[in-house]
Amino acid sequence: MSRDAGLEKLIRQELGERPGLSEKPMFGGLAFLLDGNLLCGARNDGMLVRLGKGNDGWALALAGIELMVMGDRRMNGWVRAGAKAYGNDALRKRLLDAALAYVLPLPPK
Repeated sequence: MSRDAGLEKLIRQELGERPGLSEKPMFGGLAFLLDGNLLCGARNDGMLVRLGKGNDGWALALAGIELMVMGDRRMNGWVRAGAKAYGNDALRKRLLDAALAYVLPLPPK
C-alpha cells in the first residue's frame, strides 16, 4: 500500500497545529495521533477515521464511506472514506471533527 501525499496534506490543513498531534507511518499509510491515540490515517485507498464504536452509523449511511476492514477483521468504530467523500471539504471536516470529539477525552498514551 502506498501513501497519498495529497490526502496527507488535506488532513494536515484540516487538523492544523495542535498540541499532542503527531504522525507515524502505519497500516501502509500515514497515521495521525493525538496524545498517542490513533485519530485518523491517510492511505492511497482512502482516509481512515476513528469515530468510536457506536458513533459511526451516521457516516456509514453516506455515499463513499464504508466500515474499515483490515484483512478479515471488521474495525467497528473506524470508517474508510473514499476520494469522493474526503474530497468534499465539508464532509472531510465533519469526519475529522467527529474523530477529534471521540479522541480528545481519551487519556494520553
